[in-house]
Amino acid sequence: MEPCFDIAHLAHVEMYSNKFEESLDFFLRVYGLTLSGQDENSAYLRAWDDYEFHTLKLTRHHTTGVGHIAYRASSPEALDRRVNAIMASGYKTLGWVDGDLGHGRAFRFQDPFGHTFEIYYDTVRFTATGDQKPALKNIASRFHGHGCHPRRIDHVNLLASDVAEFRRFMETCLGSRVTEMIALDNGRVGGCWFTINNKGYDLACTEEHGRGAARLHHLTYATDTREDILRAADIFLENGVHIETGPHKHAIQGTFFLYVWEPAGNRVELANAGARLILAPDWEPVIWTEGERRKGQAWGLRTIETFHTHGTPPVQFKGD
Repeated sequence: MEPCFDIAHLAHVEMYSNKFEESLDFFLRVYGLTLSGQDENSAYLRAWDDYEFHTLKLTRHHTTGVGHIAYRASSPEALDRRVNAIMASGYKTLGWVDGDLGHGRAFRFQDPFGHTFEIYYDTVRFTATGDQKPALKNIASRFHGHGCHPRRIDHVNLLASDVAEFRRFMETCLGSRVTEMIALDNGRVGGCWFTINNKGYDLACTEEHGRGAARLHHLTYATDTREDILRAADIFLENGVHIETGPHKHAIQGTFFLYVWEPAGNRVELANAGARLILAPDWEPVIWTEGERRKGQAWGLRTIETFHTHGTPPVQFKGD
């Protein structure tokens, strides 16, 4: 399909926490985000080179998981084109909302699995002042040394019971391209990695194995170097954070990774993609077979079982 650049980038993710204070402490003190603002129910967080007011909206909730996924359009005209395409798509629409501390009005809609998305154009740019003001004017704020100091938001991974249908949703509503995917032996699609610009991916969708709906697999921020991730492993260790898997290198997309669970149980990742970009306008998706994926990650690390089963919110079965 011809590339569509009506959408500029992944803007922010709203994450739910039923241990709000503990989660906020983790993201600020350990993970290394900064606080841009806070209201009664939510904290608005960003990494040091995110240009927008926030890239993570952490919201107090009765459970965990994802509230919504937000993308910024490339222009007001592009926003109108996407809204018209979404309204004509047959997918569920929720309509316009007023926005929040970080951006103006946004149009909301849902995928077939219950995840809520929004797109907007008018945004609030972060303005660095005081000790956040950088020496170089081409970065958003001063590099800081607390926590794991991620540089920017990178991607989000969602779970769906039918990844092929989720692919149709992403292509139709956001104009996304698939850069890599997993073809299972049973004919189903095990996972797709999507981009709306020249990054390798900004959203991934993998198959739901827990009989849940609208669940989050993980949220990821990018670091400058692999060494930042090695240092982060020690920081997580010293702070009693559950390290699920890594540091290691993914076979798919080639990112150097580390996965942990924040205090409420949401999975978060630190990743370094190196210099990899998708520059070819006629890029064809790289297809991985089930047999190739059984070999594990790039250097042979086996994928841990919880990586296939753990998502948020947790699934409640009868008798639990």
